[in-house]
Amino acid sequence: MAHQVDRVVDDLHSAMNTLKDAMRGMPVHRNGFKAAHDKAARAMGTLSTELLDARPALEH
Repeated sequence: MAHQVDRVVDDLHSAMNTLKDAMRGMPVHRNGFKAAHDKAARAMGTLSTELLDARPALEH
């Protein structure tokens, strides 16, 4: 189970990096997109942290 958590966290990290690369050069301050992106990025950071913190409990 811990291996699956590691894989999910790695996939989240990869997806966020892909999004960051895709956003280069975009006018992100239009139509509230930046606020939505920032909210989603914070949520993904929280999710990643919570998953990593829960990993020891999932190893049993």
